[in-house]
Amino acid sequence: MVSLAGGLEARGLGEAGELEAARANARAGGPTSERDKDLLTRYGCLSGTNSSFCRRLEGKPDSRPTAVRSRAYKIKSKRNRN
Repeated sequence: MVSLAGGLEARGLGEAGELEAARANARAGGPTSERDKDLLTRYGCLSGTNSSFCRRLEGKPDSRPTAVRSRAYKIKSKRNRN
């Protein structure tokens, strides 16, 4: 019996497995590593993924209400009101 130590690589999934893991991370809120970002940039997110990273890749604006946007965005918008 052959040991499958080494994760996805040992099972023969390689980059395809990494891509699916990156897409799952995007569905959960966003890429968790530079490798995820690279794979999603190269191959894209699944349609309907509601991650700000995926929306930026598709060129769509951030449609979330102001209350859930990042603190940096709120600070920037306050500066522009003056």
